[in-house]
Amino acid sequence: MQRYVDFILAKRGLASSLHSGGLAYATLPAYFDARFEPALTSLLHAAADAGELRSDVEPRDLLRAVAGLCTPSGHSDPEVVRRLVSLLIDGLRYGVAANPDAEGSETG
Repeated sequence: MQRYVDFILAKRGLASSLHSGGLAYATLPAYFDARFEPALTSLLHAAADAGELRSDVEPRDLLRAVAGLCTPSGHSDPEVVRRLVSLLIDGLRYGVAANPDAEGSETG
C-alpha cells in the first residue's frame, strides 16, 4: 500500500486523465481493473485466510481509501500520507487482533 501511495503522489494528474472521458484514456481503467484488482484481491484473501486482516475488506474500498488520503485536498506531505495509510492498515486488522478466532468481527 505504501508503494501505491508513492505511485499516486508521483502521478497526481493520472486519475483526472483516466476519468476525463478522453478517447486516449478510455481503455486504461479497464486495463488497470483487469490486472491490479485481481492481484490485490488475492493478497487480501491470503491475508484474511492467515488471520492477519479482516475478511470483509473490499479491494476497491481499500484503493479508494488510500487514494483519498493522497488527494490534493488531503495531505500532500508524503510522510503524513504514509502515516495515515499505516493507520488505515492497522484499522484493517481491527477485530482480528482483539479476537483471532472471530476473523473480521467487530469487537466494540
